[in-house]
Amino acid sequence: MTGGEVAGILVAVFWAILVSFLAVVLARLAQTLRATTKLVADVTEKAVPLLADASATVRSAQTQLDKVDAIASDVQEVTSNASALAGTVASTFGGPLVKVAAFGYGVRRALGRERRDAPPEADRRTVIVGRTVPSGRRRKQKG
Repeated sequence: MTGGEVAGILVAVFWAILVSFLAVVLARLAQTLRATTKLVADVTEKAVPLLADASATVRSAQTQLDKVDAIASDVQEVTSNASALAGTVASTFGGPLVKVAAFGYGVRRALGRERRDAPPEADRRTVIVGRTVPSGRRRKQKG
């Protein structure tokens, strides 16, 4: 055997080893692709119902939010109506009631002052030129 034949045999052996290695790699790759395909199919089977449920849940949440929005607007309307009613009641009855209360207070105060300010007859004193004279002496001076 010559050197060229030995070199040809070595190249053929290396080529056979390389092809065998590539065949093993391709077989493993095919196995991985089959497992991946099965996994994707399983995920798709389970994800589609989950997405349908999620979509239904989102629609239900939107419906509930619409209801809450309607309730909130009704509450806001009731609040503004109550505020307007309170303002109307205050302006309608507030002024006259304050006037009646003030008048009643003034009358009570005037009647109370009249009773409090009028000293009994025995304690009355007369002021003469900057002095206070008891009532007994006052009668003497007048008479």
